[in-house]
Amino acid sequence: MRSVIGGLELDKTFEERVNINSMVLQAVDNASLNWGVKVLRYEIRDIQPPVDIAKAMEMQMRAEREKRALVASSEGDREAAINRAEGEQQALIKIAEGQKAAAIAASEGECMAMKNRAEGEAALIEKVAEATAKSIVAVAASLQAEGGMEALNLRVAESYIEQFGKMAKEANTLIVPSNLTDISGTVASLATVITKAKPVQGS
Repeated sequence: MRSVIGGLELDKTFEERVNINSMVLQAVDNASLNWGVKVLRYEIRDIQPPVDIAKAMEMQMRAEREKRALVASSEGDREAAINRAEGEQQALIKIAEGQKAAAIAASEGECMAMKNRAEGEAALIEKVAEATAKSIVAVAASLQAEGGMEALNLRVAESYIEQFGKMAKEANTLIVPSNLTDISGTVASLATVITKAKPVQGS
């Protein structure tokens, strides 16, 4: 028994009681074969180590429990740190996804706004072109009507005088035509140009 117990670690002695019984039983049974004795059972009921050894075992057990507690605490801290890191990572991912979605929405909104502005400007240009075309058609019809050329001559003369007056007020230098009094001649020249251009407009 002493030989078997001496081969065990001190803190394992009480835990290995079944194995101790088995090993001692086998040793005793082998030794008793020469006397015709068969040992069937061997049991250690109690182990009482010396006081100093008992204190040493108690201290060892206490240290082992404290060690396990520290390990468990460190593992808990480690798991908590991992969970916090994963949570922060997920939060950053959510923020990034939200920012991406907001950027996409803003880009799509700006694209739609640009499209709407372009469509509005195109519609405005189209309306202006239609109005200009209608006004040209109306002017052409007026010129072909009775008294149309006379009205045109009057309008040209008025515009000529109005623009000449503006130049006189705004410009520091004024170029005066050689024959300022011959407004009717100027108007007649412009009317001739318009008259020659009429077939082109009607074609």
